[in-house]
Amino acid sequence: MSSVPEFSNFRYISGTAAVSAGEGRQFVKLLALEATVLDTGTVCRSCPDSLAGAPIPAGEELEGIFTTVKLTSGKVAAYLS
Repeated sequence: MSSVPEFSNFRYISGTAAVSAGEGRQFVKLLALEATVLDTGTVCRSCPDSLAGAPIPAGEELEGIFTTVKLTSGKVAAYLS
């Protein structure tokens, strides 16, 4: 299992392993560093619909309250609150 680098305000996520924000934390924005597709394992508490298969074009941001981020493909910077 590869580790996910953690910085003070974001995590760099690549690969297909589910990444949780951690106890008492949440991700509030995903910035696609390259074309990205979200997996069904992504948990967004503020999104009205499933994000399964949702594409995020490179350079675009997706805001929400995410407790877990899982990618099918791509790379994101996931900003922590």
